[in-house]
Amino acid sequence: MKALTLIQPWATLIAIGAKKIETRSWYTDYRGPLAIHAGKNKEFLYLCGMDPFNLVGHSASLPMGAMVATCELVHVKRINAMTSFVACKEYWWNKKGWMLDRNERAFGDFTEGRYMWLLTNIKMLPEPIPAKGAQGLWNWEES
Repeated sequence: MKALTLIQPWATLIAIGAKKIETRSWYTDYRGPLAIHAGKNKEFLYLCGMDPFNLVGHSASLPMGAMVATCELVHVKRINAMTSFVACKEYWWNKKGWMLDRNERAFGDFTEGRYMWLLTNIKMLPEPIPAKGAQGLWNWEES
């Protein structure tokens, strides 16, 4: 299965279904199952005490160096001034559930030229699975 490493608290925001749009500086042709890996970087854990990041709970309880969720990457859309909101609104009307609301905007970098990765079928794993992460999309061999 393809996997993507994110730092905390963003990995857990996806796992709990609070974040359905991942923003990246790069495009991918890949569509399909995607495992979400929480990296070991602790640099942004302080955000867990701030609204709306406090949705994830206390930073000490966030898994690191582990798989935390699976989902489907179903669409990748370039962000520009004319399409960033329109693209999400279009999907919202199709009952897919992506919407650039206040929280989603806070959880991503929607700068022009970046990409929105639209995620669906998000499932938090019952227990984090320890795994070593990598940059970019990488292959995770489930054990």
